[in-house]
Amino acid sequence: MANLTVRTALVADAAEIARIHVATWQRAYRGQLPDAFLDSMRAEQRRKQWEMTLSYPAEGTRTFVAELESAVVGFCLVGRCRDDDLGPAVGELLAIYVLPECWGQGAGRALMGAGLAHLSGLGCERAVLWVLASNTRTRAWYQRQGWQLEGKSKVDRIGVVELKEIRYQRELAPSE
Repeated sequence: MANLTVRTALVADAAEIARIHVATWQRAYRGQLPDAFLDSMRAEQRRKQWEMTLSYPAEGTRTFVAELESAVVGFCLVGRCRDDDLGPAVGELLAIYVLPECWGQGAGRALMGAGLAHLSGLGCERAVLWVLASNTRTRAWYQRQGWQLEGKSKVDRIGVVELKEIRYQRELAPSE
């Protein structure tokens, strides 16, 4: 992607991150989650959540944005792993989303690289992520990026919507 840059997100990016978050969910998860749920999502609600996340980040977390021609086209959030069964040397790719019209152009790879470098800088030796089990397109992309299916699964809920997720992992190089 020409003129693509990745930087640490600012609170001022919250509205764009929220817009990308909603647009990507509505496109990527169509057919996997109920249409009514996806159609009810509003960027304004997500903006408030992102303002809080960016204003008061948890220790070790960082949000990155990808910009193309000064427009934010994607983001990722990384931090220490939240799973009780893993130790402190494990980080987590908590979220990564790129506008659908920019898929396949390198923004996701660039964001992931920045996020994994941050985790490595925290001393993490391995990283995990959770993905919808039904999301075969994204699962294939993660596998092309070196992630391996680990075998753990869980069901999260957003209201009455069930998110059936599986965990992937990958080793982190000290130089990432």
